[in-house]
Amino acid sequence: MALELIWLAYVALGAVVGIMAGLLGVGGGGIMVPILTALFLTQGVPLEHLAHLALGTSMAAIIPASTASLLSHRRHGAVRWEIVRYLTPGILLGTFLATFIAALLPTRGLAIFFACFMILMSLQMLANIKPKPTRNLPGAVGLGGAGLGIGGISALVAIGGGSLTVPFLTWCNVKLPQAIGTSAAVGLPIALAGALGYVINGWGTPGLPGAALGFVYLPALLLMAPFSMLMAPVGARLAHRLPVTLLKRIFAVMMMGLALQMVYTVFTA
Repeated sequence: MALELIWLAYVALGAVVGIMAGLLGVGGGGIMVPILTALFLTQGVPLEHLAHLALGTSMAAIIPASTASLLSHRRHGAVRWEIVRYLTPGILLGTFLATFIAALLPTRGLAIFFACFMILMSLQMLANIKPKPTRNLPGAVGLGGAGLGIGGISALVAIGGGSLTVPFLTWCNVKLPQAIGTSAAVGLPIALAGALGYVINGWGTPGLPGAALGFVYLPALLLMAPFSMLMAPVGARLAHRLPVTLLKRIFAVMMMGLALQMVYTVFTA
């Protein structure tokens, strides 16, 4: 594939991720990671680094979107800062440490884990399963432990944590708007810690593209991020005009397909 077409693909990917984020309130990892894996393969990235580079670049690309989302929810007073305070240390630690685990795993193992997680999330979205509020929030230690798990899984699949944080908080009797706002607030430390961890773990790794900063590919990041931020408000406006429930189901099927495509890509490369 010509380099110009690859640059255009990064722009288009950023725009699609932004629209989906605004339209459905979902993170972009489920879309970005499989497509970046395929694009990096066409650029000659060695198989052993494909998934790591895709995960690291996706985590870095989530940073600007998470920042914009946090500021928006903060303006609406939907962030429970006392929850953020106790979740964040565990999230930072779990996300950062998980990048070291990811660096030790082979690309095919990471691809299988990613695909299994995304298929489970897609099935949950298709079935519209929502946890019933059955308990109160745990204390500082419990929230720290929850943050550790949320951050760890988020780093391994390059998501902002919303698909884990929101169900956890609603299960703990936090009202949905506050659960979403609080999830947006903890999405930023997830993205920051994850991106930093992938940069450190990929630093000096032979075989990476020249424009890579560790496991973060800067050209893809710089092309995707502004267009995702630009198109997110468009998606939010469309959410009031389109059948969101139907679109969520279509998106879930698409995520399953992309996850399976990623596995196919790394096993046939």
